[in-house]
Amino acid sequence: MRDASYDFLKRLLSTPGPSGYEEAAAKVWREEAEKFAQVGGDRMGNSFATIGAGGSPKVMLAGHIDEIGVMVTHVDENGLLRFTGVGGWDPQVLVGQRVRLLTNSGEITGVIGKKAIHVMEADERKKVSEIKSLWIDVGAKDADEAKGMVRIGDVGVIDQDLVELPNGRIASRSVDNRMGAFVVLEALRLLCEEDIGAEVVAVACVQEEIGLYGARGAAFGLDPDAAIAVDVTHATDTPGVSKNEHGDHSLGSGPVIKRATNISPIVSEGLIAAAEGENIPYTLEADSRSTGTDADAIQFTRAGIATGLVSCPNRYMHSPNEVVDVEDVENCARVICSYIKTLAAETNFVR
Repeated sequence: MRDASYDFLKRLLSTPGPSGYEEAAAKVWREEAEKFAQVGGDRMGNSFATIGAGGSPKVMLAGHIDEIGVMVTHVDENGLLRFTGVGGWDPQVLVGQRVRLLTNSGEITGVIGKKAIHVMEADERKKVSEIKSLWIDVGAKDADEAKGMVRIGDVGVIDQDLVELPNGRIASRSVDNRMGAFVVLEALRLLCEEDIGAEVVAVACVQEEIGLYGARGAAFGLDPDAAIAVDVTHATDTPGVSKNEHGDHSLGSGPVIKRATNISPIVSEGLIAAAEGENIPYTLEADSRSTGTDADAIQFTRAGIATGLVSCPNRYMHSPNEVVDVEDVENCARVICSYIKTLAAETNFVR
């Protein structure tokens, strides 16, 4: 991956943007997109970057820019903050984490607390943590001080910086799916270097983690001929993850192309052919129902949109340290670019 793209990826991953409050991350994305595309947004908070306006076919590339986070629900008499999850958390990974709370007066740091094991009863030690039994400590001496620092409804993210690991791997929060927002824009940048007739719109979608809402609104507004959603999928090269159920997707094995009952076989076969034509390594993933990604919301919008799904193998999904291979990320963008180069005005997506 070129240095400028890698720097952009790191900036994007480090910027907080939980579902419904993606503005800071969207600003980073839009500033990068303005270097080579026509940029805009909508009332939901989705960000758009367009090249080849007026071309045919019109193709939407969707990667959601939101991440899971926390939201303050109550301030108790000791100044401790009760909270709920924004998106799906395994509460076990939250215990002892530092958080960055986004308030009107700026970011403040807190620590997620739990009753110490030393003062637990024997039966308590055997129970898994639940969010309702955790709290955020911002160092306030009482409720009044805490209420001067935060308001009910303030959101936050885990305070976890990106780290570079050996073999071209990185660990960070927000990989799911800030990585996808990066990939669709990187694919657009690569397409700027090609002679294409299509209109291509990269979208940094909001609110995926709470219901696929942003992609649905964006797809309705754009009404594209075809779409490709980009997300992460479970890497199956760690203990306890069944390849029988999820397929064989190790870090470094390349993009994962989905074949599913609600995915357009025209698009998925086109992606496969493009990967093979460019010698891009890839694996296949199967779903007999829906995919659980923005592809689901896009494909049934309006009268239906021919939709494909490209994913990146990801270890430790929905944790403070999701791990991906940077080459896999880059190859996700490459395979999308390669596929769109094959499209022409007469390309038929009707089945």
